[in-house]
Amino acid sequence: MNDLSHRKAGTRVQIKKPDGSIAAGVQVRVKQTSSEFLFGCGAFDSVGMFAAPDEAIRTKCRERMEKWAKLFNFGTLPFYWGNYERVEGQPSEDLLMQAAEWLIANGKKVKGHPLCWHTACADWLMEYDNETILKKQLQRIDRDVTAFKGKIDMWDVINEVVIMPVFDKYDNAITRICNMKGQVGLVKAVFDEARQMNPDATLLINDFNTSKAYEELLDRILDAGVVPSAIGIQSHQHQGYWGKDKLYDVLERFGRFGLPIHFTENTLISGDIMPAYIEDLNDWQVETWPSTPEGEERQAREIAEMYTILFEDKNVQAITTWDYTDDCWLHAPSGVVRADNSTKPSYEKLMSLIHGEWETDITLITDSEGYIEFEGFKGDYSITSDSGINMKVSLK
Repeated sequence: MNDLSHRKAGTRVQIKKPDGSIAAGVQVRVKQTSSEFLFGCGAFDSVGMFAAPDEAIRTKCRERMEKWAKLFNFGTLPFYWGNYERVEGQPSEDLLMQAAEWLIANGKKVKGHPLCWHTACADWLMEYDNETILKKQLQRIDRDVTAFKGKIDMWDVINEVVIMPVFDKYDNAITRICNMKGQVGLVKAVFDEARQMNPDATLLINDFNTSKAYEELLDRILDAGVVPSAIGIQSHQHQGYWGKDKLYDVLERFGRFGLPIHFTENTLISGDIMPAYIEDLNDWQVETWPSTPEGEERQAREIAEMYTILFEDKNVQAITTWDYTDDCWLHAPSGVVRADNSTKPSYEKLMSLIHGEWETDITLITDSEGYIEFEGFKGDYSITSDSGINMKVSLK
C-alpha cells in the first residue's frame, strides 16, 4: 500500500469506567464508526421509497437502500429542475425532504444535484424572457438551498458549464441565460446566490469535460472571485476504463488549483463497452444492456484500482459511484448491485476496501493511568469494553 498518512491521525485518550474512575489495564475495542472521506453513491432509490406508485416497488427500494447504507456514507439526491418542479410553483420538496431525512437518520451525508443545468431543465421556463429566466433560476436557488439547509449542506451548484453555451440538442432556458450572461457571469451569479443562502455550504462546480477547456473555465471563474468549495469531476466510463495514466493526468492537472476534488459521478460497466464512435453517451439507445460474469470481474478490478488511486491522492475528498443498480441510466450494467438487488463483485470489493483496508478496528490495553494511544483513519470512533465502557472520539 502506498502512503496514506494524509488519511490518518493519531490521538491519546484517557479511558474511564462508567462510574468515572480511571480504567487502568483494561482491554478496549477501538472501532471506526464513520469515515471523514466521503464514499458516496447515487441515492435515488431513497426517493423511490416514498414516491413509488405501489408498495411492492417501495419495498424493493427500501431493501436496496438498506444494502446501500451498509456500504456508503454519502448520498446524492436528484434535484433536476424539470422533474423536481414539473409545474411551476409545485416543487417535490416533501418527497426529497423525506429521502434526505432517511439518509441523515442512517448517518449519511447528503448532496443535492444540481441547482443549475441546461439538461433536464423545466420546460415552463421557456415561456419567459431571459431576464425573467435568470430571476427564476436565482429564486429557485434561494428556495431550495434555504428549505434544505441543515439537511443538505452540499450542492452541485452548476453542472456542465463547458458545453452549456454551445449545447444544441434542443433549445433550453439555461443555455439562453448562459449566452446572455457568459459562462463566468452565470457561474458567479448562481454561486453568489447559493453562498448567500447558506454561507457554510459546500458548493461545487461539476463537469464531465476534463479537457483543457474545463481548466481554462476554472481559471476564469477564480479570476472573477468565484472560489468553489470543490471541483467536481464526472467520470462516466461507458466506453471503457480511463486507466492509471488518465487518472494521474486528471489529478495532476486539476490538483494545481489547490482545491478539494470530488469525483462526483463515477461509472464503470460490467457488460459490453459502448462503441468508441459515440460522441454523446445519451445517443447510445439500447433496449437491454446485460451484465456478464467476465464484465463483472473486470468492473471489480477497475473500481478497486480507481478507488485506490483516488484515495491515495491528497486532494480528493469524495468519490461517488453514480448508478447503485444496473439498468438505470441508458440501461447500462453500471451498478454495484444487479437489478434484482443481488450484490456484484464490485460491491464486495468496495466493502473490503471501505470497511476493511481503509477502516480502523483494533483492540488495545490501557496503561496504568488509563490511557491508550493509537493512529487510525480520520473519522469517528467508538471505544468499548466488556465492562461497560462506551466512549466516542474523533480523529481529524
